[in-house]
Amino acid sequence: MSLEGRAHHALISGILERGRAPELEELAAELGVDAAQAQQALRRLADEHGVVLHPDGRRVWVIHPFSLSPANVWVAARARGFWAPCLWCAFGVAALAGEDCEIHARLGGESLPFVMRAGDDTAAVVHFSAPPRDAWDNVIHWCATVQPFASERDVDAWCARHGLPRGDVVPVTQVRELARRWYGGHAARDWRKHSAREAQAIFAEVGLIGKFWEVPAADARF
Repeated sequence: MSLEGRAHHALISGILERGRAPELEELAAELGVDAAQAQQALRRLADEHGVVLHPDGRRVWVIHPFSLSPANVWVAARARGFWAPCLWCAFGVAALAGEDCEIHARLGGESLPFVMRAGDDTAAVVHFSAPPRDAWDNVIHWCATVQPFASERDVDAWCARHGLPRGDVVPVTQVRELARRWYGGHAARDWRKHSAREAQAIFAEVGLIGKFWEVPAADARF
């Protein structure tokens, strides 16, 4: 396994086991390399969209489906909790935690609470403001605009209120299945980033089709 693959596994494992990712020096010790080599591995991971680093390049900000800074969504497991950048990621956290987690968010990111057990059915929907192919233009913002709503009729007013584009509205249960397929292998030792072809196949498998969900084949890693 490559050093960056080992680093990804160590980061995900640390979050699941301790509720936080290892610091750079801890990561280096776990990988059996020096801090400079560990930092280079993190930068290579960032280059292929495996992590998002803080501007100093030393600390992990986001390693999907986890956020290491306070974020939109909180996923409460039995022993600990985790921040997730969005509801898609929250279901990914639940898939990796292996428990019936409780997900806490706010409808449209505003004042009304949204709470559900990860395995429950609900009539709620998730609005994706921008297509996934645009996510890595600014992935923090992109994730922040993936928001739950009680029903599709609430989305248009929200978009007008905040000056955000109306994208696609997807049932929560469909997003849960997407997360299971997308993030189910993220804790594996042989993890690797999805290719564009693999990403497109996952979208199609869960019924997300059409121009909004198209991923350019030129994107080597998605």
